[in-house]
Amino acid sequence: MNRLARTGGTAEILYWLAGRAEGWAGLVGPDGRVLHAASRTDQAVVPDVVGLMAEGGNALTGRGARTYVLDTGAHTALLFPLSAGDPASPVLVVVTPRPVAAGLGTLLADVVMPLSLCRQAETLERRRRRVDLAESRGREAVLHLLMTGQLTIAQQVAGALRPRLPDPVRVCVVECSADDRDRVARICGDADGGRSWIVRCPVYARHLILVMPAHRPEQAGEAAPTDEVVAARVGGCVVGVSEPVPLADTATGYRQAFHALAVARELPARHARFGVSPDPALVVGPDGRQWANELLNPLLTHTPRRAQDPGSQELMATATSWLAFSSHATDHLKIHRNTLAARVKLIGELLGLDLHRLADQAALDLALRVRATPAPACTPGPAPYPAPGPGAGESVRGLDAILRRPAVRDWADRQLAPAVGFEETLRTWLRCEGRLGPTAAGLGLSVPGARKRLSRLETLLQRSLLRPPSARYDLWLALRSQELAG
Repeated sequence: MNRLARTGGTAEILYWLAGRAEGWAGLVGPDGRVLHAASRTDQAVVPDVVGLMAEGGNALTGRGARTYVLDTGAHTALLFPLSAGDPASPVLVVVTPRPVAAGLGTLLADVVMPLSLCRQAETLERRRRRVDLAESRGREAVLHLLMTGQLTIAQQVAGALRPRLPDPVRVCVVECSADDRDRVARICGDADGGRSWIVRCPVYARHLILVMPAHRPEQAGEAAPTDEVVAARVGGCVVGVSEPVPLADTATGYRQAFHALAVARELPARHARFGVSPDPALVVGPDGRQWANELLNPLLTHTPRRAQDPGSQELMATATSWLAFSSHATDHLKIHRNTLAARVKLIGELLGLDLHRLADQAALDLALRVRATPAPACTPGPAPYPAPGPGAGESVRGLDAILRRPAVRDWADRQLAPAVGFEETLRTWLRCEGRLGPTAAGLGLSVPGARKRLSRLETLLQRSLLRPPSARYDLWLALRSQELAG
């Protein structure tokens, strides 16, 4: 009994008892509901548990009896409350053939204590798991609020948890075995003294997301950064880290960390930090901000016809998540795939965009990022062409004027400079809407061959191409800017 209580739990103890009694053993609630049961007899013994509890209830509760024995014809029922005097306590019920085996009553009296302790331990374990799940969901909710730019609400929710959200931050994405995430999370917490906000990624089962302070405190001395420690200590672990970004730009930091992760997979150290040209939202200038506001205006001013329909803020969050995670947005937003499809369709209709086209996806992605960027951060200066008027409502026509800006052209050149020698692969991939099969056919390669070439391009560009969040929107904008420059 001692061994079973430590290793098997309630179910194993009852199974063993049923074997010793050559009958039926179970834990029954005061209302007659069977909580656990086991049977070890050729002829199934199905006792009238409700009747047994009704008949023995007065003796067990009213008189405070420690046991009750009832003959039921060919069988004898023995009832032992796990906690005498507590009317809410479960009752151990054992039904055994007559005559009762010698010593069975003493054995059942002895088993009450380990069985009671075992049940208490299992109850505590269930509660601990519920608490862990609630905390995990709470952290996931805070990350979702940060990713959608709802900084104030995120800080309010995070105030009930620990640690406090740092600002500025580096975002770190750790890729490890799905079964290892809890252990890796503990290692991450130990490595930085619990200063990082650690979240299990709701989209990728092998990813942990860390929102870390951008600067280490002075008392940290020369200790290695958390991301480097994790990459060194966890075998098979891959780590990507963003540049320092304001807490309000957590979504940008996550994209950077995800791109760095694609680079880290090809490095012996399995660790990389993001280091390419700035976000395009920083170089579009005031006219780019005006263009983004005009494009998004129908979405921002949308009023649902019914109370249960999504409002403008919910649609904005859906658009951001879908552009970042594609079909995996269902895991991120916790919605059904049909709900996601309906929302994306509504967004396209409101904005007049065909969101099946990469060009329109890139336009919407840029507009959302520009709107999420503080206005003073946008590079000032006049656009070389006037901003489009009401008669030029098409998104691409308006976007072309922005992509002709000298600052945008410089950004595009820096983006594409590492891809020298792979221009045909990149253009074919973008022309095929980022789909691998048509890209392979367009290049005259097998699908594995095309994947290998794009993996090489990921390393050169230091950006993720094959898995979302993908750099295909930025690359489409960069190529379009170069085309407009002739």
